[in-house]
Amino acid sequence: MRQNIPLGDELKEIVLAEVALVVAFSLAFSGGIGGAIHDQSLFLSYIPIAFVAVTLNFVLHEMMHKFTAQRYGAIAGFKTSPMGLAITVASGMLGTLFGLPGATYIYVHSFTKKENGIVSLAGPTTNIVVFLVFFLLLVTLNPPSSSYLYLAISFTISISLVLAAFNMLPITPLDGSKVLAWNMPLYVVVTGGLLLLLIAFGFPLIYIVYWIIIALIFSTLYRGII
Repeated sequence: MRQNIPLGDELKEIVLAEVALVVAFSLAFSGGIGGAIHDQSLFLSYIPIAFVAVTLNFVLHEMMHKFTAQRYGAIAGFKTSPMGLAITVASGMLGTLFGLPGATYIYVHSFTKKENGIVSLAGPTTNIVVFLVFFLLLVTLNPPSSSYLYLAISFTISISLVLAAFNMLPITPLDGSKVLAWNMPLYVVVTGGLLLLLIAFGFPLIYIVYWIIIALIFSTLYRGII
């Protein structure tokens, strides 16, 4: 019988994943390792922003999966992937981002499609809430577009939308595949709404092709470690 991951061990896993993502994001938005070396101040300026965005979007996303699964009696905990951590940091060094540091693993004997769908939807819903809060901050505070505050808020908004949309792709083991299997109308509404928001915020739809490639890589890695 599987046991819950000890809290201390899980915290170490979460911190390791967060550090990898913060470094990778900061490197990617600095133009990779070459850009970070050339302009160290730019790289360092992205670290606090990436920390906030990663904590609110990635960490809370994974924790909501865990807590929702546990409400249904499952054993759940976050675990890193050594290969995923290496890919995450290496991609940031190259000036792009394949954020695959780990995931919440859920062990259960009797999940229904509805329960599995609700647990899966909990993660993207968290990102949507973060998006709404920071969009409200942007509208309320209206900081100058050249300010550090504007950069921090807009960065967090972007990450929340991208992470929600990416996870709603209907590719196993991403959340979207389980939500779709449970409730197709709800899947269409949530995913369609996210696509409209991406378009409204100026994200080129070609990015979806990029995300699909990342999702397929993640799917392959997932199948290789379970």
